[in-house]
Amino acid sequence: MRRVTKWGLYVGSAVFALATVAAGLGYWWLARSLPDLDGERRLPGLVAPASIVTDRHGIPLISADSRVDAARVLGYLTARDRLFQMDLMRRKNAGLLAEIFGAMALPSDIQARTYGFSDLARRVLTKLPQAHRDYLEAYADGVNSYLTQNPVLPFEFDVLSYRPEPWKPEHSLLIVLGMFENLTARVESGERMLSVMAQTLPVDVVEFLTPDSDRYTDSLMRHTLSLRPPRPVPVAALQTLLARRDAATGSLAAAPAETLAGSNAWVVAGAKTVDGRAILANDMHLGISVPNIWYRVELDYPKVRAAGLNLPGTPILVVGSNRHVAWGMTNLAGDFLDLVRLEINPDDADQYRVGAEWRTFGERRETISVKGGESKIVTVRETIWGPVARQDLLGRSVAIHWAALDADAVNLEIMALEQSETLSQALDIANRGGGPQLNVLLADDVGHIAWTVTGKIPRRFGGDGAVSRSWADAQTGWRGYLAPGEMPRVIDPPEGYLLSANERRFAADFPVPVGHQFAPGFRAYRINQRLAQMTQPSEWTLFNLQQDTDTEFYAYYQQLALQLLTPEVLAQRPALSGLRDYLLSWNGRADTGSLGLPVLIEFRKQLIDTVFTPFLSACKQADPSFVYAWSYVDTPLQALLNARPAVLLPDPGARSWEAFLLARLEASAAAVASRFPGLPLMELTWGRQNVVGHAHPFSKAVSALADLLDMPRQPLAGCGGYCVRVTGPDFGASERLIVSPNHFQEAILHMPGGQSGHPLSPYYRDQQPYWLAGLPLALTVGRPEHTLLFNPVPAAGQNSAAASPIR
Repeated sequence: MRRVTKWGLYVGSAVFALATVAAGLGYWWLARSLPDLDGERRLPGLVAPASIVTDRHGIPLISADSRVDAARVLGYLTARDRLFQMDLMRRKNAGLLAEIFGAMALPSDIQARTYGFSDLARRVLTKLPQAHRDYLEAYADGVNSYLTQNPVLPFEFDVLSYRPEPWKPEHSLLIVLGMFENLTARVESGERMLSVMAQTLPVDVVEFLTPDSDRYTDSLMRHTLSLRPPRPVPVAALQTLLARRDAATGSLAAAPAETLAGSNAWVVAGAKTVDGRAILANDMHLGISVPNIWYRVELDYPKVRAAGLNLPGTPILVVGSNRHVAWGMTNLAGDFLDLVRLEINPDDADQYRVGAEWRTFGERRETISVKGGESKIVTVRETIWGPVARQDLLGRSVAIHWAALDADAVNLEIMALEQSETLSQALDIANRGGGPQLNVLLADDVGHIAWTVTGKIPRRFGGDGAVSRSWADAQTGWRGYLAPGEMPRVIDPPEGYLLSANERRFAADFPVPVGHQFAPGFRAYRINQRLAQMTQPSEWTLFNLQQDTDTEFYAYYQQLALQLLTPEVLAQRPALSGLRDYLLSWNGRADTGSLGLPVLIEFRKQLIDTVFTPFLSACKQADPSFVYAWSYVDTPLQALLNARPAVLLPDPGARSWEAFLLARLEASAAAVASRFPGLPLMELTWGRQNVVGHAHPFSKAVSALADLLDMPRQPLAGCGGYCVRVTGPDFGASERLIVSPNHFQEAILHMPGGQSGHPLSPYYRDQQPYWLAGLPLALTVGRPEHTLLFNPVPAAGQNSAAASPIR
């Protein structure tokens, strides 16, 4: 026995030694790609010496003698810190993911190839003014200088066994187009849904189910008429549909996703603050992964000192401030994509009708290389309106006509915001901008504020774009876009503040239809409520508002649930008393310790499904993939729940609406409890359910890497689309910015994760604790801890020692 024990010790020691060696080798393998943060470099193309200083969070200050030189240094810098992220975004939008990930990435690649983003990026590049091409070329040169000078690249490239190709100016435009897709492509699914409903349901039912407003939006818009105003319950038409229900269809209605790529932003005027300063607040809501989508940077070049957030892979400062103007963005959440119904020649399937003639489809053959498999050949049909969608609509081919696919609707004008010196200049720049359609909030250094829109807004005719139609007879379509001078603006309103939370801002009298499914109005309503109450707001009070967790929105469902748990019901079923106590304990907020909210959220979801599904069988018969998901679904839902017509009882087996609703409440409580087996209901806090899990792309495939690559999982206050503080497992505020243009010393900016994409870097996760706890970090670079100097490459024959000294 003693000998066995000794051998066991030997084996254990050997295993431990091997594990230690393996860990050491693994650490060495990872560490060898850690970049140098100090020293000197030669940067080809640089006109004058430049420098990067970084502070204790790796946040850089780039000092250069021109914006072109600053773009070149920024390209080098973002390649150093985010190269794999940049290349991944480039590949996604070019349709090149399958080259490195294999067949699992084919659907994404096929979609990108259908859009034709790579060719579009090249066409956009040729249309840009020379100054903007210079920025893109300098940025690309900076990226490529890093690639040339650093043969050891981040570990992801080793794992996937490839080296990125040299960066090109059009690659930056691919990333801009990817953001365009992220923010605006979602409307295609809405148009498909509405088209099916329009074909299969009575008009009054469609109008009832698809309003573009709710009580919060109506309040903000002062009840001005909208394109799709709320309608009364069409009892007779719904009763007919209910009689035709097909119980075998399954679930046909779902709560709208609370992960809309959106944002909050507001500005308060100097007339409202203690010392006359105007202040901007902006938190942008996006999917959050590791590393974060944004890169923090401060730029210093002649006449400009600007700080904010850069989109890696581009030279653009998307939001931020210089000493004169601060700018923030939110998704306009409008409709800038139409599905054009094609009329196919019955005698020749290769032709479609345009006016009185048949046109032959153009064709693109796309070859997609697949790692570990055969290449995939994809044929994309082209029309005068755009590429033909891969998926038919109601058995008909449709073309995708989308502002994102128009080379004339994409530009880099927004870059000039960092050089604007007045509010008027900034408004003009925003209105000339091409790219994702966004709300722009502005504050200047003398106390003025403004709201406007950037991106091209189509001039539709012959329809509002809600449903798919034929454009063959030229009775429906687009006539270009609104001119910059026609874009809406609000400057210095009497309230002293302006805000945007992706809500509808347009009434029926706006010259063109802008959209149909904006974000529900609660977030904007709550922000407006808080701003109206504030006296002498400051950076701190606005930062606190960004983290407001009030969610009065769910109070309706709490009251409904409590009304069902009557003394009579509790007397017959005492076990429900615990559920009543749990719901009564809700504090009206989405704090980590809030009780009741998990069941209320589930209750609403189950009501949406079970109340509306029985009316939608005809939609399912027309389109097997149909699901009703409408952003303002609570407007018709609450109208039905308030009226409760006996003839519209969704479940024929229920005795009454009250019995039906009580069954749904019990099912909701059971569904939530099943996610936390063994946990008493009164311990089921919101923090148990709302746990953030920001993950690196690799850890999703190899769970063993999660501890190294992912941010720690942690309960977090806030909720989806019905809190000012928007949070979810992998979605939320991708940054929080508060700034007054001439008061940088009090400005705040924090974001999840960190600056670096390297897991061994001290800057990989060091900002995460601030973001989780809602603690501020300074906008501008703190005390320098590292300095990287750049010199131009000497001209041929010039002594390198004679080069200009670095400032």
